[in-house]
Amino acid sequence: MTQALAIYAGKKAKAHIAKNGFQAKDIRVVAGAAGGPKGLLLLGLDKFIFGEWLKTSSQRVDLLGASIGAWRMATACMDDCEAGFDRLTRDYIAQDYEPVYNKRGKRVMPSSEFVSKEFGKALFNFYDGHVAEILNHPRYNLHIITSRGRGFLRQTHPNKRLQARTVLGFAGAYFANLANRRAMGSLMERVVFSNHSELPFASNDYATRQLKLVETNFYGALQASCSIPFVLNAVNDVAGAPLGSYWDGGLTDYHCHMNYAGKLRDDELVLVPHFQQHLIAGWLDKSLKWRHKSTAFLDNVVVLALTADWIRTLPNGKIPDRQDFHAYADDFAGRAKAWNGAVNLSEKLVHEFKNCVDNREKTTIQSL
Repeated sequence: MTQALAIYAGKKAKAHIAKNGFQAKDIRVVAGAAGGPKGLLLLGLDKFIFGEWLKTSSQRVDLLGASIGAWRMATACMDDCEAGFDRLTRDYIAQDYEPVYNKRGKRVMPSSEFVSKEFGKALFNFYDGHVAEILNHPRYNLHIITSRGRGFLRQTHPNKRLQARTVLGFAGAYFANLANRRAMGSLMERVVFSNHSELPFASNDYATRQLKLVETNFYGALQASCSIPFVLNAVNDVAGAPLGSYWDGGLTDYHCHMNYAGKLRDDELVLVPHFQQHLIAGWLDKSLKWRHKSTAFLDNVVVLALTADWIRTLPNGKIPDRQDFHAYADDFAGRAKAWNGAVNLSEKLVHEFKNCVDNREKTTIQSL
């Protein structure tokens, strides 16, 4: 039978689990990566982790997320998070927009302005009446990662000249990042909106600013964290934050590859339910394979990853991704069927993880 779940751990985490077992009480941070529809396959794990497993412990836990990961972590802070994850699954799969055609009759993507407005409505409908409970959760500290533009990326505008500045700004960010990840900080700053005073990672690796997450900026921060450039508009001038344009948190922190080891004790673990083994630092590092390796930052990290063999059993032999919106452009029912099929199969991940933490099956934990 095909194994669905592979577990990887940094050296400190691996040694701790070997000695003490895999226990909920040792989880100090849960991180949610960016990745759009890929996150759908992790929602079942989220539902079990937050709805059952972590409830067997009592420690405070920091929840850190970018893009879809921020949406997942905010949902975990709802009073009825299990119902929240079920709804997130339904709502994400149900995304659909009226077709837009160019003068040649070819279907094109709707404008970023239109998508931003519709997405903003969706976020409000999803969290309406729940923001206070999320921000005042008795155990969870929520940290939403966004990317604030600097220089040419400081402000966006529908004016064509300023749009050109944005394109130039991202080109500059690409080449700065290619030279050195820290250099990209001159054009794109990591801004974390937190309802807690302390970040769960050392922030000396990259230009970082922490701001207070409150009810008046909750929607702005969360929408910014999900605002993929040129698919959605940046969120300009988030309440209580410095002026500027705030973009997808995955730009600076694609898979939440943070310096956790610089902040946590050896017995405090970071759990990352993820769709692959590697935690890629920034979105612009995707093609830079030499930056995909684990680092000492991740010594405390445990990654719950999907195996390649199991991924091949999914509809179309792959994880759902944003390209499916194009592949199924005129076939919403087909996309929904494929994505629902993948989500149904992801229950195997939950079954295997439950067996692992309940010690019902011997689970091999590999080095990250």
